[in-house]
Amino acid sequence: MSDLFDQSTPPAAPEIGKPLADRLRPRQLDEVVGQEHLTGPEGALTRMIRSGSLGSLIFWGPPGTGKTTVARLLAGETSMAFEQISAIFSGVADLKKVFEAARLRRAQGRQTLLFVDEIHRFNRAQQDSFLPVMEDGTVVLVGATTENPSFELNAALLSRARVLIFYPLEADSLERLLSRAEAAEGRKLPLDEEARAVLIRMADGDGRAALTLAEEVWRAAREEEIFDAEALQRIVQRRAPIYDKRQDGHYNLISALHKSVRGSDPDAALYYLARMLDAGEDPLYLGRRLVRMAVEDIGLADPQALVIANAAKDAYDYLGSPEGELALAQACVYLATAPKSNAVYTAFKAAMGAAKEYGSLLPPKHILNAPTKLMKETGYGSGYQYDHDMPDAFSGQDYFPEAMGRKTFYDPPERGFEREIRKRLDYWAKLRRERAQKAGG
Repeated sequence: MSDLFDQSTPPAAPEIGKPLADRLRPRQLDEVVGQEHLTGPEGALTRMIRSGSLGSLIFWGPPGTGKTTVARLLAGETSMAFEQISAIFSGVADLKKVFEAARLRRAQGRQTLLFVDEIHRFNRAQQDSFLPVMEDGTVVLVGATTENPSFELNAALLSRARVLIFYPLEADSLERLLSRAEAAEGRKLPLDEEARAVLIRMADGDGRAALTLAEEVWRAAREEEIFDAEALQRIVQRRAPIYDKRQDGHYNLISALHKSVRGSDPDAALYYLARMLDAGEDPLYLGRRLVRMAVEDIGLADPQALVIANAAKDAYDYLGSPEGELALAQACVYLATAPKSNAVYTAFKAAMGAAKEYGSLLPPKHILNAPTKLMKETGYGSGYQYDHDMPDAFSGQDYFPEAMGRKTFYDPPERGFEREIRKRLDYWAKLRRERAQKAGG
């Protein structure tokens, strides 16, 4: 009976049902695309293998850039045992089992390369548990993370591992992957030239995503059918951008938006605003950031900037999406094209520094009110000159505490509306000097 069963059971076909990305997984380092700075002839990993010394590593980069594949290949290149765990599904008990197995292998003369996916998901105590087995050589740790290691990993762990950056795959690297897929499938992708370029853009630098999209296209195609860009988008329903509102994608894009506005590039600013809105960012968050740009980078060079930024935020709050988004776009362009000045921002920081440095100094007595007889007798309000009664509505009196002396915090540039403010300040400085000389002479 068992013989009959064995004869009727077809031989195992490991490739059947496997996703295209798994079937095309590189078998040696020089087959990895898009990370030549690591895996090329003079790449960092190639040099490590050549030297015969492989230390613990942290692979930092977005999904689908080859982190897991490279870790597997490293184990093969160095004849280490490969052990893989995910921080999402593993706890302390799992780590203890892995460490114990690695110790047994080490006793038998073989080292373990321990690959930890999403290592940033481990808490501080769990991350610290790797330190002893890294230090005594029980494991060579290779951790993979999509988040900035500087913020997500313990300093002690980072000090014992080298961080290697994996970059999103460029268009030419994704094209090489698609060509490999076509060779493996023995057929061309049924896409016209424009649709092929659109598919590459949809992959967003993720090699696995590109191959998954290619599989979807092949499954949807009828014989002799060629899809254009519009048909492609209907088939795959467009892959969402890589963007996490609490993580690096968020901070990278808001930084790019802010710097584009500061750099007076309305086109780049609009692009990043659109990227964030398209990815699902809260429009009111963007409105608040535009208000911040108005006060931090434009200030009094164009006093209307703050008014317009606030109005755009309120307009979105009133209109909602999609109409309110145009108000944010209008404010974005206005801020990017406005004259720039951080003079008030710089002056305020300097004034805050002086306030902390000099402590609780009493203002000069001539500008203090004297509601009681005693206060009048001690000089409060004595000698105060009411500016509106003075020539040019300017007395030129000193308003700083006597122990501090006069300070200059605000220094407006010769740009925008602050050019006029500069003229006023220079004129008042001239009057102040003249009246001081007259009083002293």
